[in-house]
Amino acid sequence: QVQVVESGGGLVQPGGSLRLSCAASGSIFRINIMAWYRQAPGEERELGERELVASITSSGDTNYSDSVKGRFTISRDNGKNTVYLQMSSLKREDTAVYYCSADVVDYGSFEDVNWGQGTQVTVSS
Repeated sequence: QVQVVESGGGLVQPGGSLRLSCAASGSIFRINIMAWYRQAPGEERELGERELVASITSSGDTNYSDSVKGRFTISRDNGKNTVYLQMSSLKREDTAVYYCSADVVDYGSFEDVNWGQGTQVTVSS
């Protein structure tokens, strides 16, 4: 089994910064893509319909949504099975629950996308 746990959310003023962390643990042979998604208040979406904020491959290739490009930076530490999201110049519309996903291959060569429980980010004065 694989566990994915996010941390670092909280309340921040507009224009401020926040850093999210996400650690995967358990039966992990390799993690392919790690990503951050978000779901704004009042939205009802299935897992696959959440807004993709940023993603990063095991070799460090990154991808960002247009809404966060230039303000957010995704990075990862493969040795720690951890991904980070540095968020700067935060806007009220960034308020959401942020979810981490990890595309994990276990020692039996089984591949599956694992999700965390989410961490709340609130941008408000």
